[in-house]
Amino acid sequence: MGITTESIVFVSAVLLFLSIIAGKTGYRFGMPTLLFFLVVGIFAGSEGPNWFLQISFNNYNTAQFIGIVALNFILFSGGLSTKWQETKPIFLQGLSLATIGVILTAGITGCLFYYLGVFIPSFPQFSFLESLLFGAIVSSTDAAAVFSVLRSKKLGLKNNLKPLLEFESGSNDPMAYILTITCISLITAARVDLGNTIIRFITQLILGLGFGFGWGRLSQHIMNHIKLDYEGLYFVLVIAIMFFSFSIAHIIGGNGFLSVYITGLTLGNLNFMHRNSVLKVFDGFAWLMQIVLFLTLGLLVVPSQLKMLIGVGLIISLFVIIFARPFAVFTSLVFFKLKKMSIIDRLFVSWVGLKGAVPIVFATYPMIEANFNPYVSQTIFNLVFFISSISLIVQGTTIPLVAKFLKVDEPMEDEVGILERFIDDDKTVLKEVKITKKSIVIDRALHELDLPKNIIIAMISRNKKFIIPDGATKLLENDRIKILAEDKESMEAAMKFFE
Repeated sequence: MGITTESIVFVSAVLLFLSIIAGKTGYRFGMPTLLFFLVVGIFAGSEGPNWFLQISFNNYNTAQFIGIVALNFILFSGGLSTKWQETKPIFLQGLSLATIGVILTAGITGCLFYYLGVFIPSFPQFSFLESLLFGAIVSSTDAAAVFSVLRSKKLGLKNNLKPLLEFESGSNDPMAYILTITCISLITAARVDLGNTIIRFITQLILGLGFGFGWGRLSQHIMNHIKLDYEGLYFVLVIAIMFFSFSIAHIIGGNGFLSVYITGLTLGNLNFMHRNSVLKVFDGFAWLMQIVLFLTLGLLVVPSQLKMLIGVGLIISLFVIIFARPFAVFTSLVFFKLKKMSIIDRLFVSWVGLKGAVPIVFATYPMIEANFNPYVSQTIFNLVFFISSISLIVQGTTIPLVAKFLKVDEPMEDEVGILERFIDDDKTVLKEVKITKKSIVIDRALHELDLPKNIIIAMISRNKKFIIPDGATKLLENDRIKILAEDKESMEAAMKFFE
């Protein structure tokens, strides 16, 4: 049977479905969900089992395009869901980790990579710039994988550690990108102008940060005054805002990834039309993009090429986890008092240097560079993939255990903390209703109730426990439910369902 549009759509549906099922299994056992998406991609690749799909895919340009689009959604969604009030107290620490920490991680890892060729005869000798490129590619962390594990174990973190890790992960990808592109330019350029390189480096940071903030403020004005006829068009508008942020920042010489994150962070902390709906939709988009991204990267991998690099890959992985990341964290936070962040907190931050899809995406850049040595770029890609996988397995599965061992874990947010996320402005109405034995909603799932779109069942209190409901949650007798409505009129309409 030839390749048709229908067969491509069918295979895509199969891969997405298998990824979700595998991810659900990993979620229960505390494994990073994204790791299973990656595994499904590898199984579906050209060297997968004979009984599986065996898709031949080696187009790095397409993979990079998918990666850039996916990172736009992931970074923008991360910015939208980050509360500035929680981020503000740890802003400087996060900024230091995202800049100084990334540079130190890249430099230390690059030095190790260079000297491996000196001390291991079987490992080829790479130039110092090529080694620094490798260090730059693996220098960033992946917040999505980290917090998928934390949520699966219902694990909270003390001392503002969660917003710190979220902010670092959202803002350090742009720094790793800048270092990666700079190293590639230095390797492929006939002449190296260090002064222009530094100026371009600083310019990308300033313009990316400035344009992202300004565009985020302007986007709020656009969202609130455009007055679209259909609510669904607001989601399309936000996607356009996101892509404008990335592309225009890149055109004017700024860093597009940084601009996208800052735009999301700025807009997410302002009131705009259909804010709650947009946040939920973009969370779903971000998950979809992560699945597609990890599936694509899994398809690129040739497992037989990884076998020869297992020894070196393990050495580098352990070095990054045990030495490079902790050294970068403690050094970049040396300016901050221990009262604000204890040694224990810094140790936990050091452990959560989780690698993910971003380093693998960055590893495709030298692969498509015409003037780059193909052997060097392929070796770097394979090693980056191996190291990211080891990080997901070793660190991703042990984050809850390490949090408990270091005593930085705490229960998830209480009722008040959760409800605060849903309340946008003074017009929002919150009311508690008890489900009596005469209520018609008993034993009915929320999706069966046909509730008004502008209300939210935010919380259910049942047997002295709080439940965050979804569409499949059934209401039981004596449940106390927290209802949020946009205004008093909406609340009055909602109460007819529960009287």
